[in-house]
Amino acid sequence: MGWLWAIIVGLVLGVIAKAIIPGKQHSPLWLTTICGILGAVVGNAIARAVGVSETRGIDWSRHIFQLVAAIVIVAAVDALYLATLGKRKHRARV
Repeated sequence: MGWLWAIIVGLVLGVIAKAIIPGKQHSPLWLTTICGILGAVVGNAIARAVGVSETRGIDWSRHIFQLVAAIVIVAAVDALYLATLGKRKHRARV
């Protein structure tokens, strides 16, 4: 059940990150989901390091760390994707 939640959270974080990043992202949905999962893991690690891993009620600060990490990771991976695989696919369409 833990893997299912990781995939769901990764999908949601990745899609939100893609929506926040300006411009068009070219990475596929599966790669965005993996980036969202990585963003959740990195965000949790940063929250633990800062000392806000658990709070009363909803952990808004932890979720913000996760979202910021997902935004950074999605942007970086999308740039790498476009520089490698995406450029070939983009040229084939044009």
